Amino acid sequence: MNNFDIAVIGSGIGGSLISALNTDKNLILFEKDSNLGGCGSTFKRKGNYYNSGATTFVGYEDNHPIKNIFDKANYIPDIQKSEIAIRVIQNKKAVDRVKDFDTFIDNMDKVYPHKNNRIFWNTIKTLDEKFWSLKKLHYAKYNLSSYLKTANAVVEILKVFRFDVFKSANSFINETLYGISDEYRAFIDSQLLITIQTTSKDIPLLSLALGLSYPFHDVFYVNNGMGSLFDGLLKDVNVHKNEQILKIKKEKDFYRIFSSKDEYKAKQVILNSSIFDSGSLFDDKKIKKYYNSFSFSDQSAFVINLTIDSEEDFLHHYQIILDKNLPNAISQSYFVSFSSKDDKKLSKNGYSVTISTHSNALFWKKLSSEEYKKQKAITENFIINDFLENFESLEKKDIIAIHSATSNTFKKYINRYNCGGKPITFKNILQTPSCRTPFNGLFNVGDTIFAGQGWPGVAIGVEVLNEEINA
Repeated sequence: MNNFDIAVIGSGIGGSLISALNTDKNLILFEKDSNLGGCGSTFKRKGNYYNSGATTFVGYEDNHPIKNIFDKANYIPDIQKSEIAIRVIQNKKAVDRVKDFDTFIDNMDKVYPHKNNRIFWNTIKTLDEKFWSLKKLHYAKYNLSSYLKTANAVVEILKVFRFDVFKSANSFINETLYGISDEYRAFIDSQLLITIQTTSKDIPLLSLALGLSYPFHDVFYVNNGMGSLFDGLLKDVNVHKNEQILKIKKEKDFYRIFSSKDEYKAKQVILNSSIFDSGSLFDDKKIKKYYNSFSFSDQSAFVINLTIDSEEDFLHHYQIILDKNLPNAISQSYFVSFSSKDDKKLSKNGYSVTISTHSNALFWKKLSSEEYKKQKAITENFIINDFLENFESLEKKDIIAIHSATSNTFKKYINRYNCGGKPITFKNILQTPSCRTPFNGLFNVGDTIFAGQGWPGVAIGVEVLNEEINA
């Protein structure tokens, strides 16, 4: 019988984490692709393995949601600590984002000198530490118990952060780092684009602190690719790969699910699809209206995967900041991830390298086939040439395999054009999607739902969702 307590649609970070927490339930997880992990998957092409996106794994430490969830799932990941979280390179000058605060400040004072550097970054670090010490963090709607938990979380936040809650990132930067140079501003904003999908212009101070602070935590490299995390988390879960969900019909006490292979029933459905795309799964007018009320986040990634033949030693992560936006991109930086030299899977035939930058999702969709190839080549060639300029020990002949991906590629393999949701700002905080929907038994999880981007943000949302479905 294809009857289940919980059906999870999508094996991205959110779908995998919530499934790993509920192995005691009659649960099924569907994944359209042959690889688990969505935007965080690892795939094979022509004998080489690559990560689909940037590969920093952060938050695996005591008293953080990710470590808590992994522990509950009884899974210890195969990881190694990156002593330098990221080397940021701008105009041939480098800053190493390291956990040790004094070492980091000494480096900042040399590259981005400002009399208030220590004050600024100490405030950022302190606010981040306060956030991760919160005990009642919760955000959900459409249920009395959910509203009460959310209200308690708001009270705790106001007690802990006081007036800092109402301060904007921009005003804090201007007050503390007055006279900040364009280079320094780009250093800050380029990192924010990676972590919270926006710049300092419209976000609160707390978001600024969280977005800039993750290198003050332990940052890890995942051996055998990011996809190995999902394989480990889901080892005891009923996973159906290569099975796309086509339609979901709400009935009186359950949801009827139609896939590319079969038909199922589930009392609860958790969608790891983006909030903007979820409406397409339903014919029910009320459900479609609910999902269609959320405007599309027109932001995605342009990704290049390389295999490089080199004996040089590289860090795991770099960020290269330019003076202006890259062609066909909405960012003036790109992120580079190198596989570890001793990674027997990813580095079998040479370094596996993933380069990514931000791009509008719908830009690539509207192009003709010929123009798509032309613009893709323009962006790819520009990034490769700049990459080789910043890694002078490498030459073009060292690149033995190369291919790139746009939002069209992501749509083909993981069924979504955009990557990441809308950042939480002053303007949209009350409209932030909740894991709980107005429809009994229907939930959402992932990077387009509270609390947002990356492993830590999605993990917070998973802990909230787990409370909601097990209330």
